[in-house]
Amino acid sequence: MSTLLKFIAVLPPGLELEGTIELISLGAKNVKPLRRAVRATTDLPGLYRIYLQSRLPFRLFRELATFTCDGPKDLYSKMQEVVDWKYWLHPSQSFRVSVTGSSKGLNHTHYTALQVKDSIVNMQERIWGRRSTVNLQNPDLCLHLHLDTDKCTLSLDGSFNSLHHRGWRSSIGIAPMKENLAAGLIQITGWDGSVSLVDPLCGSGTLLIEAARRVLGKVPGLERQFILKNWADFDSYVWAQEKAKAFSQECNSEMKSIIAPIIGIEKDKSILAHAQSNAKAAGVSSLIEFRYGNFQDLMPCTGPGIIITNPPYGVRLNSDKGLEKLYSDIGYKMKEYCKGWEMWSLSGNSLLTGYFHMKSRRRYCVSNGGIDCRWLNYEVH
Repeated sequence: MSTLLKFIAVLPPGLELEGTIELISLGAKNVKPLRRAVRATTDLPGLYRIYLQSRLPFRLFRELATFTCDGPKDLYSKMQEVVDWKYWLHPSQSFRVSVTGSSKGLNHTHYTALQVKDSIVNMQERIWGRRSTVNLQNPDLCLHLHLDTDKCTLSLDGSFNSLHHRGWRSSIGIAPMKENLAAGLIQITGWDGSVSLVDPLCGSGTLLIEAARRVLGKVPGLERQFILKNWADFDSYVWAQEKAKAFSQECNSEMKSIIAPIIGIEKDKSILAHAQSNAKAAGVSSLIEFRYGNFQDLMPCTGPGIIITNPPYGVRLNSDKGLEKLYSDIGYKMKEYCKGWEMWSLSGNSLLTGYFHMKSRRRYCVSNGGIDCRWLNYEVH
């Protein structure tokens, strides 16, 4: 029987349930939703699969050890006891340490990270007579320590960059939505490519691009360079198997998919160009029709469909001037021309949402760039 490995998936706030569903679909076991995270277990092939195919996490932390800690001195000594550093970190390898949370006497994450680093390299000095270097930008190994009261969890991070970076977004608009949040919001809608999908204020295209990649089965991690290849127990054969399975799944999905129209509308030419560039880099430019102009003039309303939109909230600019009319126009246009459609709107301003003059039937609490938001669902009558 394969050894089960413990791991934590760090998620956008509000998407814990969707993250749980995704991890189970990828073979995770003992899945438990937490606040902004999900804890689970899997075997080594499963962990590789989750790193390659999961769309929602920011980070995936593989647990090395859990232990109690009573201050800086105790942390220093425990770090040398709980992990076999002769196995996991040779002096020829560089590393970095990240810290979250706090505990008794350990309230400053930078200081705590220094304690962890000093403990490890001093032990290396005693064993080998030399020590690893710290490399913040391109380390061979990423360590993560989470503190929760007196409990410490030490983990390995298999990617030194956040997993929300897909590699396709070279062009962004103002206050762009992160790709993993967009993927989670699309998952909530249940859109499967069988009906039209329209974003009347598409911006740089993140929602539509993640929707298209999802329905095509595009695997987020196939082109990513993962630091997990430097782990002491990395299995290149199993890794190659999981990459081959992911690639085969992606190709089969592309051949079988018959996808309804995906349409993005944007009135700013420069932002529209960003969206087109992003879609091309993401490999979905042939699926998305981008239209230049005002949504009031270009909204397609034939056949069944879903509207998704992330209108401005007026929060970052500290002004909602003129936005009341925008929201009112969206609501009017939907009710006049899109009867029978479904609309999902991300709202960071409940007062503005009222100008839709529609009653939401479902709402999900999420966070977009630190702004408390609601993903609202409307049935257009």
